[in-house]
Amino acid sequence: MSLISNGIDSVRAFALPAGIRADGRCVESPRSALVRWRSVLTDVYYQVYVNGRFAGTTLDTDQRQMVVPIPGSLITAVRIEVFAVKAQYADMDLSDELAGVSSDSGRVKISMLRSQDLPPGATIQIYSDNGTGEIDYDIPLNDSPVRLWPAWQDKAGFGMSLFGVSDFGYDSAAAVGFGKGSFGNGGFGLDADTIEWISPTLSAGVYKFAVVVTDSAGNKSSAGETGTITVTPAARPAEKLEISSYDKQTNELVLKIA
Repeated sequence: MSLISNGIDSVRAFALPAGIRADGRCVESPRSALVRWRSVLTDVYYQVYVNGRFAGTTLDTDQRQMVVPIPGSLITAVRIEVFAVKAQYADMDLSDELAGVSSDSGRVKISMLRSQDLPPGATIQIYSDNGTGEIDYDIPLNDSPVRLWPAWQDKAGFGMSLFGVSDFGYDSAAAVGFGKGSFGNGGFGLDADTIEWISPTLSAGVYKFAVVVTDSAGNKSSAGETGTITVTPAARPAEKLEISSYDKQTNELVLKIA
């Protein structure tokens, strides 16, 4: 992995004041937070990820704080992570190295290779076992079928692209270029790309999922099933907390419920 977590500690997030009243109380700025951390690492940059999404990179190797955007939701807690990266990865979004949509978010991300072998007009349906161990193929999880080729320009094949200017019988001018997609999963020099589907929020449990491809004529493929995935809903945000004490020597903070 390019993301480095060892050597980083004391990651803290602070609300930013949008204004301060005369009595010292403040109005918090919505949808942003100041993230600070400590690190013993040298000659590395730092990246901050919010709920598994890339939020930004430090400007230099000495920076130990960053203002990042955060969701405005009051339903679930916000997960903020700080990683170190070498200079060559500083401006790269490395969220793929994280566990996709983490199991503690209560949602699951399913990735599928969008091979050029899949027919035009094809759609996919996602099914689940609902935590029972047996997948229910009668009711899909997605509200409507997911189109594999929503734009005809994405599909390569005979007569599908710039007819007559590429390989005979293939017309691959619209195909994903070499090294541009899911490397090694497509034709040599072409590659393929992936599509992703994120489930709605699920209850705690152990789940299995399946993907079924249907062509424009209604023919269905055999199901591709996942392994078991443990889902744990995210913790709710803490409310009405006050600082009870702080020991600077041990860096121990004690909170109490107001």
